[in-house]
Amino acid sequence: MSNPLTLVEAAEQVRRKEVSPLELVHDCLDRIDRLDGRLRAWVLVDREAALDTARRMTEEAAAGKFRGTLHGVPIGIKDIIDVAGLPTRAGSPLRDDRFAAGDDAPVVAGLRRAGAIILGKTVTVEFACFDPSPTRNPWDPDFDEHPTRTPGGSSSGSAASVSTGMCLGALGTQTGGSLVRPSTYCGIATCKPTFGAVSRDGVVPVSYHFDHVGPMARRVADLELMLGCLPRSKDYGPQESAASPWPGDGRLGPPRLGVLGGFWDATADENIRGVFAAALAKLYDAGAEIMPIESDLDLSQVQPMHRRIMAVETAAVHREDYRRNPDAFGPLLRRLLDEGLGISGIDYAVALAQLREYKRRAASLPEPVDALIVPSTHTTAPPTLDTITGTSEFQAPWSCAGLPVVSIPCGLAADGMPAAVQLVGRYHDEPRLLGIARWCETAFAFDNVPPIAK
Repeated sequence: MSNPLTLVEAAEQVRRKEVSPLELVHDCLDRIDRLDGRLRAWVLVDREAALDTARRMTEEAAAGKFRGTLHGVPIGIKDIIDVAGLPTRAGSPLRDDRFAAGDDAPVVAGLRRAGAIILGKTVTVEFACFDPSPTRNPWDPDFDEHPTRTPGGSSSGSAASVSTGMCLGALGTQTGGSLVRPSTYCGIATCKPTFGAVSRDGVVPVSYHFDHVGPMARRVADLELMLGCLPRSKDYGPQESAASPWPGDGRLGPPRLGVLGGFWDATADENIRGVFAAALAKLYDAGAEIMPIESDLDLSQVQPMHRRIMAVETAAVHREDYRRNPDAFGPLLRRLLDEGLGISGIDYAVALAQLREYKRRAASLPEPVDALIVPSTHTTAPPTLDTITGTSEFQAPWSCAGLPVVSIPCGLAADGMPAAVQLVGRYHDEPRLLGIARWCETAFAFDNVPPIAK
């Protein structure tokens, strides 16, 4: 089995009639059949619908008719996002086939309009919170014998599926670190857009102040292609044309990157510090200007603030189900809900005031800098498969700030597991940030896939 195609490679080959949508879907389904019994990344594979759609799109492509930029490309959808006719189980025993969605979420509808083929629903941890999912990390060196490395959460199934070529792109969500962390642990790229930029309609909520929807794929160009198909939120400023909702600016020169120390240096472990230093050296050698940056952000307070707001808002979403059936919730989610139900309105209001001040300070990216660069996680994927999915120390600061982030793999750490960097840009500046990420990706030249996917 050869290395999987990237999403852009697949889309271009369909246009050139070098591969058909049906062949792409068959390849993904073959990988699912071969790998998912062990990876457990899929909740539901909509096999017959995907094949039927692929047959129609193959005929259309043969006739020179293309629905859009993603014509015939197989995509996975995290199972807290509605797909018409499929249940949205959200990783919970409280949800079954009665929760079949009547309509596609707007983000799914956008992908379909561009010609994407929806393969099915990928595994999420319970209600996109903390209790681990059954998904395994495809990079785990002990995968075939006794896997212990977490794939991260909560978008665990999307990350593992893309990493192994079971789909060529996927949608995930992030409230604390649920796009960046699993993408890092599984060796793929992701983009967390500016908070509020991408529509969240049709997505099971976790926290109204922090939830983001974003694309996950192997390459930055793949992320750009997917993001261009995702509709903006209705309250996100002026609406661009549907054909080009994310116009680029063409900037691809060597960037000026601001490196934050302090908290990041003190918290990262030896594995991450080593691979991050090597990544900065590669960028410098390629022509990037690396600039140490001092920040007045109090990052020590981010986690408590984020936890308090998330706990209250998650409890607001689930309080009735939790009151009726508390044992149906996992232990980590129960703890979060109990915390949220016990927080006073005054303490919640104080946390929101802290969030507003934090976002105000975070918006002041130093002018000489094109983007900030920090490690994506403070460790590689830890051996905590059945207890936690990792922690969000390095991702929650940007979920709270709402700033756009692109996370890209930068190499393998000393333990053989993938590591990544986060590039952080200014509000609503995704096109330029993605261009910078594309430049950095070239310098890193990371083209690795998990051994089991080869």
